[in-house]
Amino acid sequence: MTLPRRKILRLVLGAAMPPAITPTAWAQAYPTRPISMIVPYSAGGPADTVGRVLAERMKSALGQPVVIENVSGANGSTAVGRVARAAADGYTLSLGVWNTHVSNGALYVLPYDVLNDFEPVALLASFSSMIVARKAMPANDLKELVAWLKANPGKASQGSAGVGSMGHLGGVYFQNISGTRLQHVPYRGSAPAMQDLVAGQIDVMIDAPVMILPQLRAGTIKAFAVLAKSRLVQAPDIPTADEAGLPGFHVSNWFGLWAPRGTAKDIVGRLNAAAVSSLADPAARQKLADLGFEIPPRDQQTPEALADFQKAEIEKWWPIIKAADIKGD
Repeated sequence: MTLPRRKILRLVLGAAMPPAITPTAWAQAYPTRPISMIVPYSAGGPADTVGRVLAERMKSALGQPVVIENVSGANGSTAVGRVARAAADGYTLSLGVWNTHVSNGALYVLPYDVLNDFEPVALLASFSSMIVARKAMPANDLKELVAWLKANPGKASQGSAGVGSMGHLGGVYFQNISGTRLQHVPYRGSAPAMQDLVAGQIDVMIDAPVMILPQLRAGTIKAFAVLAKSRLVQAPDIPTADEAGLPGFHVSNWFGLWAPRGTAKDIVGRLNAAAVSSLADPAARQKLADLGFEIPPRDQQTPEALADFQKAEIEKWWPIIKAADIKGD
């Protein structure tokens, strides 16, 4: 029997074509090229530092370079939006923080959903805030500070790194649970706000230990409490807010890793394993600890734990932001 010429051509071409690559096979081969980790702020900041410590060690675990790309703008939403639009192939990741993956969802109208448009990979690190005041503040502990503020409603000022910053929203939370009133003074960053606190131009700040501890050691400001469940290793004499008389006053910033929505579970698993092994590296842990960061326990480093944690943070902070009618600049 003689086969038609077209049928012969189809048979030949079909034999020459490789079998289709299944999603499972694709995930097993991953990664085959460099991975981009999008950091939502400029080089040298806390997010960039955490990202570079992680990327350096994930390279060994994945067998491919993890390249940091600093994409600043719109309080981090420019960078996160880029990841939301990226292919769900594991080659574009979001190194996010509390601002980008929690508060921005309430502060701005975003073209993506901070909770549902990403696949959680791992919770990486955190740092707790502290509440401090100018050196001449009459109060000497947190209870006395609350009493002084109640006796002087609306007269005291609180500086922050800007509208919608952790310091600003931490101040709103403080007023809600303490029954006090403060005037918010936004600055273009924590450094100028701290300068004015040292100079006595503002009364109170809530900020990160990396900003506060140098001034505290120099004796230029007062510290009342660490806003966490445990004391800081770097400042063991400063009580927690729970110990100081304001239970539940916890304010911390944190860092996580996300992939675009729809990324295969096997790829997310590989990325998580690489992140977890990187966080277990003694040199990485020491470097982060020296900078005031805390690494979460192993059972909190899973994708599921990050998803639950992010959701809980949204449920805590969005009502505070919306009740205060705070909008991003």
